[in-house]
Amino acid sequence: MSPNVRGALYMSAAMASFTLNDAFLKSTANDMSMFQAVFLRGIASTVLMILLAAATGSLRLRLPRQDRAMVVLRTVGEVAAAYFFLTALFHMPIANATAIMQALPLTVTLAGAVFLGEAVGWRRLTAILVGFAGVMLIVRPGAEGFTVYSVYVVIAVACVTVRDLAARKVSSETPSMTIAIAASAGVLGFGAIGMLGEPWQPVSVQNWVSLAGASVMIIGGYLFSTLTMRTGEIAFIAPFRYTSLLWALLLGFVVFGDWPDTLTLLGACVVVSTGIFTFRREQKLARSRAAAGFHPPRDEASVDNPDDSI
Repeated sequence: MSPNVRGALYMSAAMASFTLNDAFLKSTANDMSMFQAVFLRGIASTVLMILLAAATGSLRLRLPRQDRAMVVLRTVGEVAAAYFFLTALFHMPIANATAIMQALPLTVTLAGAVFLGEAVGWRRLTAILVGFAGVMLIVRPGAEGFTVYSVYVVIAVACVTVRDLAARKVSSETPSMTIAIAASAGVLGFGAIGMLGEPWQPVSVQNWVSLAGASVMIIGGYLFSTLTMRTGEIAFIAPFRYTSLLWALLLGFVVFGDWPDTLTLLGACVVVSTGIFTFRREQKLARSRAAAGFHPPRDEASVDNPDDSI
């Protein structure tokens, strides 16, 4: 399996984890504030990751000097993105916010080309644009909804772009688990600060179960999203970020009983087709390279850092 294929699978797993986490958190929305839910989830996820890292021998608190700034930058990007996106989400239609966030594959791919010198062929760029068109069919935002909170979501896109590029610059000497723990701790602190001045709400058994599920899923999201940015080429992996919408459609139908309309289903088909096209093209290129006797180097995270395996 080539680094690009692994990266695509990591991205798909990250999107599934994040979407499931959102569904668990959403189920607590009527009983507690968003900050309380994020705070409680953060305690559980951070402690669980520390225990898991200690058990697997990948808990390294002393980071290599060259990685410290990038880990801090990634954590700041994670926290800032959470603040701007969640603030906007409470003041604007979710369709508008979601539509703006789907610019991420474009921004991350283009930023990778500009700042990291990664090649972006016209086929990959076209696949990203076609996938984005499919996303627009799904969310269909209204033009009248652009407010100052739309700018907040644009800022969140920039923050996530910085976060992902920072993760890509971290060397293989720093385990992905360490990076994920830093992100979880940062968001935990964000939730704690947000709770200041808010009344504490009692937590029911059902909400504890939901928070436990969210804690497990966010761990997968943090780990897989970190591995994604350390594996393969950004231009190939980026379109698989759209799979989060497919998970949202599935959960909406199974959990909330929402049946998607024709345009939504058409958009989902476009997104899936884009991913399949990109995936199959990578396999074809890999076979061509193998036939020519060229074997590209494996990604640093998987070669030099056994702690990055899951």
